[in-house]
Amino acid sequence: MAGCKTPVSNVVMSVVVLLTLLVITPLFKYTPNAILGSIIISAVIGLVDYEAAILIWKVDKLDFIACMGAFFGVVFVSVEIGLLIAVAISFAKILLQVTRPRTALLGNLPGTTIYRNISQYPEAKLTPGVVIVRVDSAIYFSNSNYVRERILRWLTDEEDRAKALGLPKISSLIVEMSR
Repeated sequence: MAGCKTPVSNVVMSVVVLLTLLVITPLFKYTPNAILGSIIISAVIGLVDYEAAILIWKVDKLDFIACMGAFFGVVFVSVEIGLLIAVAISFAKILLQVTRPRTALLGNLPGTTIYRNISQYPEAKLTPGVVIVRVDSAIYFSNSNYVRERILRWLTDEEDRAKALGLPKISSLIVEMSR
């Protein structure tokens, strides 16, 4: 952060920190704990990044819960408990993603040969007679029933929609798994 370009800066920084600890630390011996606590709190407040927490909330709710669990665990209990909470929530998130992978119904973007998630791209149009589904992870024994049920639900919904709009019956199912 100081703009140093060589590893010698690490040596200089280490010597400065060592001298600071040896010379300045004894001066704090008679400082009341309340003042030391206020110094620590004012330094820690600058470490809390509200914008990053808001961004995590917008991107992934489970990551935000892990972040807040770690934060409150550290603040109210200990560093070890905060870390344990974050690891447990992250592990639960991984298990949830493995057993319930993200799936998307794909539609064609007009004027292109590109197919995208119709919930993210409202301008994407479904292809008549074809259902295109993307599965964003590998299919294992633990998630195969979920993926099958999800695809069957989309097929049923699309057949009902095609019948209601007078479109051709569903003749093909494409499962895209390139990720």
